[in-house]
Amino acid sequence: MPDEHRTKIKITQILKYLGEHMEGLREMGPTQIQAAQILLRKVMPDLAAIEHTGEVKQTFAVSPELPTMEEWEAEFGAPKQLDS
Repeated sequence: MPDEHRTKIKITQILKYLGEHMEGLREMGPTQIQAAQILLRKVMPDLAAIEHTGEVKQTFAVSPELPTMEEWEAEFGAPKQLDS
């Protein structure tokens, strides 16, 4: 059996034991739980530790042509007066 398959079986067994412990079906001591966590960290990525460090670029397009007041009123109506 290739090492990759053995590793997957071990991971599955660790997850099974932890799941049974969470459901109250298996008693595990603190050192057993810690050992399981350490082994899982060795074979599974910790997604909480991923940090984005790249540069984010945003592009904006600005239209230099503004509508005239007549064009604005034709499309949106005349501006309303606010009561003070």
